[in-house]
Amino acid sequence: MSKFAHVMGALALWLGAAAPALAHGPTPQKAEEKITIAAAPAKVWAALKEFGDVSWNSGIKKAEASGGNGSGATRTITLETGNLVEGLDEYSDKDMSYGYRLSTENLEALPVSFYSATIAVTPAGEGSEVTWTGRFYRGDTSNFPPDNLNDESAVKAMTGFMRAGLESLKAKVEGKS
Repeated sequence: MSKFAHVMGALALWLGAAAPALAHGPTPQKAEEKITIAAAPAKVWAALKEFGDVSWNSGIKKAEASGGNGSGATRTITLETGNLVEGLDEYSDKDMSYGYRLSTENLEALPVSFYSATIAVTPAGEGSEVTWTGRFYRGDTSNFPPDNLNDESAVKAMTGFMRAGLESLKAKVEGKS
């Protein structure tokens, strides 16, 4: 077999494998933000630990919650741009973390069709580190989304929301807000 035939065969094999991936909708995106806070982990966790109380996040105008910190608890958060309904999936007071997901999308509030997120507090030197991780899909899950609902806009919005929330938490816990 000639070198040309080998190259063409390899190219056909690659295109055959890549074509289904290119024809499918969105791929999951990820955002992770961390912040160091000059306070003991217990103090930071005290500000975060109530799923329904997001007063630490200045980007959230209002929250209504039910179910406490139990699996299945819900909260509706009001942002400047609209409401999002979230559900609590897992909660660990011992590990100072919880995981939750978007239950009802609102593309005006955030340009994502779904997300799941975790927020956790860990010791870091004399203080704490808070890590907020989210996995999500863009707002328009078709193959050719408009710019305001594509992967880039979803990553930018989620990263910005998380970063602003962590900076707000830091200011509140350190007494600078």
